[in-house]
Amino acid sequence: MNVLKIAAFSDGSTGGNPAGVMVTSKFPSDGEMQRIAAEVGFSETVFAVPAGAGWRARYFSPESEVPFCGHATIALGAALALQHGDGVFALSLNKADITVEGRRNGDTIAAALQSPPTRSQAAPEALVRATLELFGYGQADLDPRIAPALAHGGADHLVLVLNSREKLAAMQYDLAKGRELMNKAGLVTILLAYAQTPRLFHTRNPFASGGVYEDPATGAATAAFAGYLRDLDWPHGGAIDIVQGEDMGMRSRLHAEIPPTPGASIKVSGTARIMHELA
Repeated sequence: MNVLKIAAFSDGSTGGNPAGVMVTSKFPSDGEMQRIAAEVGFSETVFAVPAGAGWRARYFSPESEVPFCGHATIALGAALALQHGDGVFALSLNKADITVEGRRNGDTIAAALQSPPTRSQAAPEALVRATLELFGYGQADLDPRIAPALAHGGADHLVLVLNSREKLAAMQYDLAKGRELMNKAGLVTILLAYAQTPRLFHTRNPFASGGVYEDPATGAATAAFAGYLRDLDWPHGGAIDIVQGEDMGMRSRLHAEIPPTPGASIKVSGTARIMHELA
């Protein structure tokens, strides 16, 4: 069985977050999917099988199954467009039903996902303190306009917005301690952000819970963050753009459309590039 490798949320023909994609007639066993994800070595590999008029999708990091992964969904949309033509594809996840769209455009594929419903709440002070300590930040490094929050858009993320781009670029932490903190709090990632303008953000996403130091593009966290900005009545004007992965040398671009209805799905879009490798 071959795994297609696709970089999602690319910056044109470069950057993006690589994901493994296996579209097959029947799921391998859970253990086999976990083994394949670990062997591929990307932050996530998505497995998809036909289910009615759509597809059943499951996501595995190198260490565990996760309920939803945005960049792997974008990669799956690209793979389905290559195999079945341009279109909108219905996906059934472990805990939600969503769609992904894929449209071919030369060497890249435009793709967009509709996230699961979003929600947010204030982050517990003890978790915020522990997370700031993990990264070597202090309360004075936070942007007071966007309070720390627990945000959900198919998976759970802690959102911390910093008050300078330089502090975001300086991010570092101990992977083992990060894994312990995230697993204890039930977090998939921690989203660190900086607001360059009300509609342009720079973000970084430690993913220690999956055994990955950092993701260069994270659609699930972007959806959750966009939903939180809506809950916060942030002046987003209906959409935000995110630059991620720049400090890793894997510059990625994500666009999130934010409808006004509380809790509504977020449309996260970008481009995907085929890496022309099989494993």
